[in-house]
Amino acid sequence: MPERAVVLLSGGLDSSTVLGLATRAGLACTALSFRYGQRHTIELERASQIAAHFGATHCVVDINIGAFGGSALTDDTMAVPTGGTSAEIIPPTYVPGRNTVFIAIGLSLAEAIGASTLHLGINAVDYSGYPDCRPEYLAAYQRLADLATKAGIEGRGAQLVAPLQHLTKADIVREALAVGVPVNVTWSCYQGGQEPCGECDSCRIRDEAAIAAGHPELATPTGRARLTLTSLS
Repeated sequence: MPERAVVLLSGGLDSSTVLGLATRAGLACTALSFRYGQRHTIELERASQIAAHFGATHCVVDINIGAFGGSALTDDTMAVPTGGTSAEIIPPTYVPGRNTVFIAIGLSLAEAIGASTLHLGINAVDYSGYPDCRPEYLAAYQRLADLATKAGIEGRGAQLVAPLQHLTKADIVREALAVGVPVNVTWSCYQGGQEPCGECDSCRIRDEAAIAAGHPELATPTGRARLTLTSLS
């Protein structure tokens, strides 16, 4: 039987690529998504489609950490940023404790079903200033996981796998296409409209990556127009 794996799947480009990589590696994947009080649930609809595309079991857990507020992704009174990102500034789209909570639940699921790995879309190159996407964070969490679980104490705890950790966003676009991710199905936009807005910071990062990877057709119309004007100026 194939080895089992849990993949945290948001419905975005990065996590969908990770699911594609795990599937290509022959793992029997359970995709884990969260309804955490985010602004919109379109990303969960897309996650379901992506999981089905790769033949993965899909599990959605309700855990409303968004009720605490403190993030533009969960609080409608906070504006979604559109001015670009900086690695030196933690942006208002940071959700307090989100990855820490998600990984904990992922480890719980992995131990319960006997999965040997937990796969994450964490990226330290284009990580938008989020502290819980850094390599040192992931290494510390692995140490905690090895200490905190029965499986870890017995030497068979789930290993945290972050295959995109050191890739640029353009490299992730190329990797997504290589493993058969239906990129146009994935949803990275912070807004919840019928189409990606092309203005929020997440759309901007993704659009720039698509064009840098040589695939402008994957960028939003707004992003293509903006980046064309920038190149001409």
